[in-house]
Amino acid sequence: MIKISKFFNQDGNEKMKKTLPLVPLRDMVLFPHMTTSVFVGRDKSVKALSEAMAADKKIFLTTQKDPEVLKPTIQDIFQVGTEAKITQLLRLPDGTVKALVEGCARGKILKLVDEHGFLAVEYEATAETPIPEEASEAATRTVFEAFQNYANLSGVVSASFFKGLEGLSDQASRYADTIASQLPFKVGEKQELLECGDIEKRFFLLLKLIQKETEVFSMSQKIKGRVKDQMEKLQKKHYLNEQMRAIKKEMGEDGGPGEFADLEKKIKQKRMSREASGVVRRELDKLKMMSPMSSEATVVRNYIDWLVCLPWFRKNRAKIDLKKAASILDQDHFGLEKPKERILEYLAVQILVKKIKGPILCLVGPPGVGKTSLARSVASATGRAFARISLGGVRDEAEIRGHRRTYVGAMPGKIIQTLKKTGYNNPVFCLDEIDKMTSDFRGDPSSALLEALDPEQNKNFNDHYLEVDYDLSEILFITTANTLYDIPAPLRDRMEIIQISGYTEYEKAHIAEGFLIPKQLRENGLDDSDAVFSKKAIRAIIKQYTREAGVRNLEREISSVLRKIATQIVKTDKRNRHQISTTTVLKYLGQPRFRDSVLEKEDKAGIVTGLAWTQAGGQLLTIEAVTMPGKGRVMVTGKLGDVMKESSQAAVSYVRSRSKILGIREDFYKDTDIHIHVPEGAIPKDGPSAGIAMCTAVVSILTEKPVSRTVAMTGEITLRGRVLPIGGLKEKLLAAHANGIKRVIVSMENQKDVREIPISIQKQLEIVFVDDMSQVLTHALV
Repeated sequence: MIKISKFFNQDGNEKMKKTLPLVPLRDMVLFPHMTTSVFVGRDKSVKALSEAMAADKKIFLTTQKDPEVLKPTIQDIFQVGTEAKITQLLRLPDGTVKALVEGCARGKILKLVDEHGFLAVEYEATAETPIPEEASEAATRTVFEAFQNYANLSGVVSASFFKGLEGLSDQASRYADTIASQLPFKVGEKQELLECGDIEKRFFLLLKLIQKETEVFSMSQKIKGRVKDQMEKLQKKHYLNEQMRAIKKEMGEDGGPGEFADLEKKIKQKRMSREASGVVRRELDKLKMMSPMSSEATVVRNYIDWLVCLPWFRKNRAKIDLKKAASILDQDHFGLEKPKERILEYLAVQILVKKIKGPILCLVGPPGVGKTSLARSVASATGRAFARISLGGVRDEAEIRGHRRTYVGAMPGKIIQTLKKTGYNNPVFCLDEIDKMTSDFRGDPSSALLEALDPEQNKNFNDHYLEVDYDLSEILFITTANTLYDIPAPLRDRMEIIQISGYTEYEKAHIAEGFLIPKQLRENGLDDSDAVFSKKAIRAIIKQYTREAGVRNLEREISSVLRKIATQIVKTDKRNRHQISTTTVLKYLGQPRFRDSVLEKEDKAGIVTGLAWTQAGGQLLTIEAVTMPGKGRVMVTGKLGDVMKESSQAAVSYVRSRSKILGIREDFYKDTDIHIHVPEGAIPKDGPSAGIAMCTAVVSILTEKPVSRTVAMTGEITLRGRVLPIGGLKEKLLAAHANGIKRVIVSMENQKDVREIPISIQKQLEIVFVDDMSQVLTHALV
């Protein structure tokens, strides 16, 4: 595809316009009269070469501005390129084409054409401004001298090239292009030389680039020389050090003060295990024979420092007073009787036995109930140092057991690091968020903890970095977790699990009065006389502005009220006594965020009060049932989980099987649809404990007998009508009492759980224990 046409430019001069196939080049510029190999892989470029070979073997080559562009347009290529002739074409096995091309002349692209499956360009020859003969001779001589200086420094230009260059001294343009093609200029710099039509300017630009390249090359050679000299100095110093060491050894000068005197003194004074003592002395002997400048000497020195700094036998020797310990635990935390009882048991046994294996306790409970702070209080009560590691997000086994010393920057694991910081080998060690660990290709950190948390094995805990046994049996480990099922079973088996339930409303009120309000008064710069909370105000904040198992949000809301009081004091410059009532709470905290459960105003058929457990405590759960003409369908709504839906099916099946005994028409299911709904449909609900409440609602609506609005119930139902036990009874009964319920129906098997309920609440609630669904209906239906 070759077209040649004539046209006249703006000056009125006749110009030749040619059309040739185009091959865009990447990271290279071809100068006229230069021969080079071009490797072509793009389909359009291969077809362009084929088209050129089918004609007169002429092709146009120009460079891409961005080599990453796969389908270049006119904006992606430089406008000045080179008309070239293909002298040889070779197709390679991988589908690419190797073309040997020779540049002919410069050309400026006028138009890019994308037709017939390849790129073609319309272009005109680039006019060159000739250089006067005297200037040409001076320019060639100056450029030649600069080029020869570069060639002598680099040694990359052959002698035959200079011989060929002598024959071009009368062709200034070709002379400049030939030299430019031999130099390692950047693509942009070569393109600038190609686009320069004024030959004299081209020589000046070429000279400037040669001088710049010479300076860069000269500077790099100097840097290499400095590095070489430095290496020779280090080798010489190492050789002399080795000679001095050999001379001292021959003279018997292996004692006395020196660079290792301080280290030897520390080792002698440090009490370590027999294994660690032998290892550290061997490492010290090895260090003495090394060059101080070697990288291995640094590794050995760090290893010795770690072994010397660890508290191998250093303990807290505080005298244990059981009454004082109990007082500290009660002072710091309200409630939490089971954890406190277990900790006091451990202290009592330690007083009698003097030394026992440290227990591994796992405190499991919702956020904000005081698990981590309880561990800190245990340290105060036992007179020990406190150490804490957060395991949330830890996914690398080396975080626990350390890296082997073969790795650059290796360090011991977090347990050994923390013991070094603590300075004692018997602290209270809190492993926080143990259920938040994950595993990946680097290992499973929970498996690495198996040895550390096993009382039978942790006497010989082996850190990968230390490679000597370290005794962890004196440590009192306390781990914390939010959920138990996220902890792997082997790890869970090594710990003593202590469940910490969420605080009740009564407990939260007590904590607020005794702990949170005094703390926030201090933190906000107030005195006890500046703000006084009424009991109703505290309960309003708990019930209407927080819904949580712990007390973190409660503390934030109290702080918010006190900050507003502090602001008033600063503005008015008067410290008056502020009585904080429910009205004040509404003013400072805005509209309530949560609403209380409300009992029905009268007894109604089909409406039953159930009891639910949440992490924030117990809650009333209204269950509604209605009937309508239909074909016996049972609909269950309220965003219920699978277990709760199955409970409703079991309840309806029980009613159908006992319809005659219950006084219900036996064929009611043929023409009656039943719809069971649990309000607050946006909140997910699940669990089997609403079974007897659903059954009661269905019986009530079918018999049209109302259910007492002051009766609440919780329990799982079976198809035979048995009432099974449920969990969370303490929280459920407290919620029932707080919302005006008079009678609560629960499974007989839950009788043992009532002991946890305060006696005052047990006296105000009638708790009915039942075995069968018939007993539930007797106590619930009016």
